[in-house]
Amino acid sequence: MFHGKRHPLELDEKGVGHFLSHLAVEGSVSPSTKNLALNAIVFLYREVLDRDLGDVANLVRARPRVRIPVVFTVDEVRAVLARLAETPWLQASLMHGSGLRSMECMGLRVKDLDLSRRELGVCDGKGRRDRVTMLPERLIEPLGHQLGLARGLHHRDLETGFGRASLPEALARKYPTAERDWSWQWVIPAGRCPVDPRSGTERRHHVNESGVQRAVMQAVRDSGVAKTGSRHTLRHNFATRLLEGGYDIRIVQELLGQRNVKTTMIYTHVL
Repeated sequence: MFHGKRHPLELDEKGVGHFLSHLAVEGSVSPSTKNLALNAIVFLYREVLDRDLGDVANLVRARPRVRIPVVFTVDEVRAVLARLAETPWLQASLMHGSGLRSMECMGLRVKDLDLSRRELGVCDGKGRRDRVTMLPERLIEPLGHQLGLARGLHHRDLETGFGRASLPEALARKYPTAERDWSWQWVIPAGRCPVDPRSGTERRHHVNESGVQRAVMQAVRDSGVAKTGSRHTLRHNFATRLLEGGYDIRIVQELLGQRNVKTTMIYTHVL
């Protein structure tokens, strides 16, 4: 559209460069949007049109702005959590009390919980990294109740010929019966069993993250907190409270599962 509806094959790296400059100068887009456009164009030419763009793929990427994360006060967290109930409350409490990312919270399996040691394992987190983080004592009883609900649902699934959970990668071939084992079931399972497109069979999956996302944002609005917080803000609170409590920043980095300590250092602004 920028080049008058000319086909991409008729354009060279100069045309692509002009478009990216147009986005930055006249479009006033953010650095992340410009990088996204560059990635999309490189993918289009390399993977779809099978053509090398030359120097465009090696353009210096825009440096994103460093933003200070939004952090709630203790009273604000209480006000937000007080307006959540049942599953959304448990999910938000895990993100706040254990520092989980949203998908890490959704993807918890029974084997990942150790209630006696108050530990919570995260398998295949962001960057395909495993880690162990803390589990707050006040969540032991709610998690035990949730496990009871999940076990009852699993038993009913087994009686009706289902009860299979989706397994990562080739684990289902290595352990054919693992998909029915209680330890591999989801802590917070979904309410229905969709058809797995890979195998064509109905499998129980975990809940969708959009539910807790909407619930937390609505709770922030209802609580009257004048901050643009979301479910990820609860993870920011986890890191901030540990640093305020005197935890070493390297320990906080490990608990958060962050690859570089520079990412964790952004939370030191509260100190």
